[in-house]
Amino acid sequence: MIMARILPVFRRSIRETWRSLLGWTIGIALVLFLYLPLYPSFGTSDGMQQLIDSLPKELVDTLGYSQIASGAGYTEATFYGLMGFLLLTIAAVLWGSSLAAAEESGRAELDLAHGIGRSQYALETALSVLVRLVWLGVFAGLTVWALNDPAELELEPLRIAGASAALVGLAFLTAGAALLAGAATGRRIWATGVGAGLAVLGYILQALATQSEDLAWLDALSPYAWVFRQSPLAEGVDAGGLVLTWGIGLALAAASAVVLRTRDLRG
Repeated sequence: MIMARILPVFRRSIRETWRSLLGWTIGIALVLFLYLPLYPSFGTSDGMQQLIDSLPKELVDTLGYSQIASGAGYTEATFYGLMGFLLLTIAAVLWGSSLAAAEESGRAELDLAHGIGRSQYALETALSVLVRLVWLGVFAGLTVWALNDPAELELEPLRIAGASAALVGLAFLTAGAALLAGAATGRRIWATGVGAGLAVLGYILQALATQSEDLAWLDALSPYAWVFRQSPLAEGVDAGGLVLTWGIGLALAAASAVVLRTRDLRG
């Protein structure tokens, strides 16, 4: 009876989404096992380097392929900066829009009628999103570490942890934006649009910043650049960017609780 009163929204969310979480976990494993074991053949291939050299410099810089011949550059270009970013962003947007989805379906109004506070509802929803994203980040980091020696990547374990923390923080910032938009509007389309839009805008701003020194200032506006403009795997994660990304993500999640508490639910 006592357990039923502790984090009821969080526990129900985890219980109802474990199958989808398993699917995301398998997806990340498939991507890592598809790309990383190929590094020994790509990283030592003169043909691969010649192919990269033949591509436009702007495209190479945008995709992060300039250091792809190294284990750190290859892992970041294929997973942390691309496929991992894409997968966790999609998950973050979907999970972050769940607050608005609950209001649209009338489920939030029913839950609140049973004595769950609005702030509690929003914060427990955010916590469930955070826990699932952290799980994906930890799983990804452990998988990269397990493949480190077999794939001859020569990555440092501490830097793998830093890159995974950066990836999760970036995804949670996106989820926080979706949560806040959902709390403010009660509409899933707005939550999804704001979350996805922020992620895409951040990636585009970072890409533009690599094209010209005159546009380098755009890095300061891109959450993606905050954590990836300095290679977490090759140079170590940018501590300032990591703190900023996590701080804004947590602030957005907290703001969603404040906004939901002050707005009439549509149901």
